[in-house]
Amino acid sequence: MGLDFTAIDFETANGFRGSPCAVGLSRVRDGRIVEEAFWLMRPPAGHDHFEPRNIEIHGVTPQQVASQPRFAEVFDEISEFLADDVLVAHNAAFDTGVIKAALQASARSGPAFSYACTVILARLSYSLPSYSLPFVAEAAQVPLINHHDAIEDARACAGILIDIAAKHGAASVVELYQLLNLALPKMPAFVPDPLAPATPPAKVAANWFGWPEEGANPQANALADHNHPLFGQTVVFTGNLQISRGTAKQRAAQLGAQPASTVTGKTTVLVVGDGFIAADLRRGDTGAGRVTAKARRVLELHGKGQKIEVLSEGEFMQMIG
Repeated sequence: MGLDFTAIDFETANGFRGSPCAVGLSRVRDGRIVEEAFWLMRPPAGHDHFEPRNIEIHGVTPQQVASQPRFAEVFDEISEFLADDVLVAHNAAFDTGVIKAALQASARSGPAFSYACTVILARLSYSLPSYSLPFVAEAAQVPLINHHDAIEDARACAGILIDIAAKHGAASVVELYQLLNLALPKMPAFVPDPLAPATPPAKVAANWFGWPEEGANPQANALADHNHPLFGQTVVFTGNLQISRGTAKQRAAQLGAQPASTVTGKTTVLVVGDGFIAADLRRGDTGAGRVTAKARRVLELHGKGQKIEVLSEGEFMQMIG
């Protein structure tokens, strides 16, 4: 078996994972990209409204997909392209979540497949202040011009895994996971539950008046999925999020992370709200409070060798679904 896999990236129409509007796939054989595919699609019925923030991120509009088939029709072609490949995604918890949520919303089944997450692999292969796709692509010397273009993101993800495999001398995805003492995750065949129809989560308005209350730090769920990128992390929050800090801590703990209130030597992840994006780290942007005192403390510790990952609000929200 050579270094064979298919990288995938979904873009969604709104904040619900089951609203895919575009997908890019990049097929790799023997460590080289040999074929790519891209589809625009209408999200499942009832979940096909486009939110301005999503359009601003990826540029896909309702008009562009108006004449396209819905996800359920496109998924047959996606499955055919994937065949029996290992599926690779940057933050695979999001992309596999898109597949499951969209299948549930479409009331249709899907095949099982093994998958790899380049966020988790990158953490074990590079020392970076952020493991967002642009930072990791730069570390892997992979071109990424139009971030959030589905095919470009899939291509960058493929290049990242190729570089990581070369760093560890792995001839296949399975061998790479073995060398890193990880178990290759597998998503079981999906069967929709007629008693649990897919519905978008209710939006919770953030408290923009004053500094958010820190709240309690619930205990990490030891039985959570060990392949989730938040499992085993010690997470600190700073700034306002779209959800309350207490809710953010509960969701992180459910996924196996240990929330904390201050940045210490145990901190591994800092989530920054208030419109922060990973690019702010490059310029030390303090405008609108995007790089807070906690974030500056993280950069200091990172410079001293402590590995702390900085997540934007959007990246965290993707991880918790």
